[in-house]
Amino acid sequence: MTDSSTRRTVLVTGAAAALTAGCSKYGDGNDSSGSSSVKASGGQELAKTADIPVGGGKIFKDRKIVVTQPEKDEFKAFSAICTHQGCTVGTVADGTIDCPCHGSKYRIADGSVAAGPAPKPLPAERIEVKGNSIRLA
Repeated sequence: MTDSSTRRTVLVTGAAAALTAGCSKYGDGNDSSGSSSVKASGGQELAKTADIPVGGGKIFKDRKIVVTQPEKDEFKAFSAICTHQGCTVGTVADGTIDCPCHGSKYRIADGSVAAGPAPKPLPAERIEVKGNSIRLA
């Protein structure tokens, strides 16, 4: 192998790695830091219970979590990353968590797919509700 082919291999490998890193946040556009996983440390307060509407929810884009209240005093949390192509979900309305990229919808009660193209449910996140405070567990 010559020096030029070694350099070419390094350049091609480096370019492929850069391209892969750049594509890993496909469709997200909400996080300019380049971090693919911004999670709050355990115990950090996400919201007050009054901030989460019954039959709806709230998206915490910076933490990539969505918290819902399907029934009064019943709180659920899910990843806010769509299982289709990794976009951050955009709204919670009419009993579903909706992705703006390709139209996937997830049920607020269990994160299951209500409308595709999402291939699987949103993963559950652990929260703790104490008094009127919702915290990451």
